[in-house]
Amino acid sequence: MRFSPLVDRVAGKGAGAWRIHWEALQRKASGREVILLTVGDPDQPPPAVLIDATVESLRRGRTGYSPIIGYPEVRAAVAARHAARTGQPCSADNVVVVPGAQAGLYCALQCLAGAGDEVVVPEPMYATYEAVVRATGANLVNVPLQADRGFHLDLDTLAAAITPRTRVLWINTPHNPTGAVMTRGEVEAVAELARRHDLWVLSDEVYADLAFDGGHTSPWALPGMAERTVVVSSLSKSHAAPGLRFGWLVGPPELSGHMYNLLLCMLYGGPPFIQDGALAALQADPPEVAAMRADYRRRAALLSGILGDAQHCRTAMPEGGMFVLLDVRATGLTSTAFAERLLEAEDVAVLPADGFGPSATGHLRISLTAPDAVLEEAGRRIVRFAGGLAG
Repeated sequence: MRFSPLVDRVAGKGAGAWRIHWEALQRKASGREVILLTVGDPDQPPPAVLIDATVESLRRGRTGYSPIIGYPEVRAAVAARHAARTGQPCSADNVVVVPGAQAGLYCALQCLAGAGDEVVVPEPMYATYEAVVRATGANLVNVPLQADRGFHLDLDTLAAAITPRTRVLWINTPHNPTGAVMTRGEVEAVAELARRHDLWVLSDEVYADLAFDGGHTSPWALPGMAERTVVVSSLSKSHAAPGLRFGWLVGPPELSGHMYNLLLCMLYGGPPFIQDGALAALQADPPEVAAMRADYRRRAALLSGILGDAQHCRTAMPEGGMFVLLDVRATGLTSTAFAERLLEAEDVAVLPADGFGPSATGHLRISLTAPDAVLEEAGRRIVRFAGGLAG
């Protein structure tokens, strides 16, 4: 029997990026004490206000259908948060509630690009981006982020990648997997290109609350960009609640109408009790969010400092997010071979970054989602393993 061509389009190279992760989970299930630093699954508890409101909503029986694009009061709360952080107007009409940022990115691209279009994306990029673009029938155009630039965008290279077929410029800041945070000047340059070539800007801002120096700039914050910007985010990282699958996108009101039609035939609305919990968290702006940013900044400095002693490896302090990138090219091993042998020898699981794009080849993405003591132990094991290779 034959399947739709879609099944090939969504099977991008990034689909295999988590093989080490699944192997590590199997080892852990068999009783091995594996330190799992592969995925960005926060180890901190979600804010109490989020959990309490969600549970209370469930107890009140809030398990029926909800409005297709989210309750108006929930969308208004997202809009108020976004307006406060960007300094630009935003209303409930600009907001659509989706089950997590991943679904938001997928749905947004379905409405912004189609067959024959081009979507320009800096790489390395999150491993699902390729499949999200290809699912629309559009073509992915990569713009490399170079390690010697701190993985910051070369704006001339970005400009050269734009053709008459380009439809969307897709940015991610703070960046996964590198931890780079785009400066305001870099975002302004992207915005200028979008205006000049009449393009959409799709901005993945799921790590916005984890910009260590508070320097996150959204393209929505720039004059004249609201009509061509779509921002996608969620509570998954900022509120340590990925399992709740509460995300949103912010864009022009016309997009909300198209999203209504798409979500009507996909999801038919999200769980009311999840939206109730999210509403309480959005309105309270709990202190746990700022504390989480401080946690990841401290952890990044801790692990980067330890890994500075790893022979033939290089790392740098990230500017945001929840990962540290380790360059292992000088060890003579591929990142996959390094990760496999590290797991076997030291029971530490990290993610080869090759699946994030050619510019990440030879790097490992190490998650900071573990307590300080666990990160210290993992760092010591990595240093010991690298020393054994050098010996």
